[in-house]
Amino acid sequence: MAKLKAGVIGLGMGWGHLCGYLDHPDVEVVAVADRRPERRERAQREHGDRIGKIYNEGIDLIKNEKLDILSVAVPNNQHKELTIAGLEAGANVLCEKPMAMNEAEAQEMLDTAKRCNRKLGIDFSYRFNPQSRAMKKVVESGALGEIYYARTAWFRRDGMPGLAESDFNTSSKAGGGMGSWFFDKQQSGGGPLIDLGVHRLDLALWLMGYPEPAYVMGSTYSKFGPERAKARNLEYTVEDLACAMIKFKNGATLELDASWASHIKEREDQYTRLIGTKAGLLHKNVNEGYTYEVEFFKTEEGVALDSKLHEPAPAMPSAFTLFADAVRDDTDFLVKPEEGVIVMRLLDAIYKSAATGKPVEL
Repeated sequence: MAKLKAGVIGLGMGWGHLCGYLDHPDVEVVAVADRRPERRERAQREHGDRIGKIYNEGIDLIKNEKLDILSVAVPNNQHKELTIAGLEAGANVLCEKPMAMNEAEAQEMLDTAKRCNRKLGIDFSYRFNPQSRAMKKVVESGALGEIYYARTAWFRRDGMPGLAESDFNTSSKAGGGMGSWFFDKQQSGGGPLIDLGVHRLDLALWLMGYPEPAYVMGSTYSKFGPERAKARNLEYTVEDLACAMIKFKNGATLELDASWASHIKEREDQYTRLIGTKAGLLHKNVNEGYTYEVEFFKTEEGVALDSKLHEPAPAMPSAFTLFADAVRDDTDFLVKPEEGVIVMRLLDAIYKSAATGKPVEL
């Protein structure tokens, strides 16, 4: 069979998409796009003989290329426009997280995918972590029993995109920088909740089986960002810490925390804890970094037993490999777009609860 023709819009986060497709034996990358000249130059320098055309604008790529697969990895406020354009042009689309700026946009994307009979995947990348996949197998085996409580978090001590103290102390205080769109609500839709929290939220929901939410209570705080942005003649319009409690119709509870800057010990503190009637699981980052371990806790005959996933965890295909496989074989992708819509509904509710100071029913 002929190779699937793929395109990638956005070569920041999209660089991983590009490399994933280049590694797939049944995919040919026919075009990429990015507005930043240095990223286009890198693509030409490192993969120029394997990527076809290079565009400045993603919409031009969509109009000029006939694609089987399109990856959209751009600032959040461009997700809906480019995803819908790609779907309507006949491509199956893998969109970076978060799915959109809000639930309404996400629903429009889902409706378009259904109308065009095309696949729409969301790159909730923590599902493709081998430790996460191992946890899912344990949960599906019934070893935890009923999962009635979970807590998931991603705290940073000082990791504000474009405004980290390390950047601030060594860079010019004028101008925006590459990370500035993250703290512009018109481009991002929010701060660490929609940037970091979305990862941990999806992971917890997926492990819990995506139970139906009943109501949300949330709070947001901006304690560091506004002052740092003002020193660079910029405006900071998002939170730098968010927290929430989500109550589900099955009675379970999930607590969620996300922060770009907070007075904690660790540089990065990520975890997802599941508490069940038979046992518990913990997914946590190691040495304040981006490798992970899984621990399992239970009690038998009055004896507390703890165990740890033996490393290395079984290797798992990447999101890009699995999306290409799903398009090639016409099978389901690991992340359903309906789940992306649910995540956006919850994020909207958390922001609304934070703004009103009241719980939000769903």
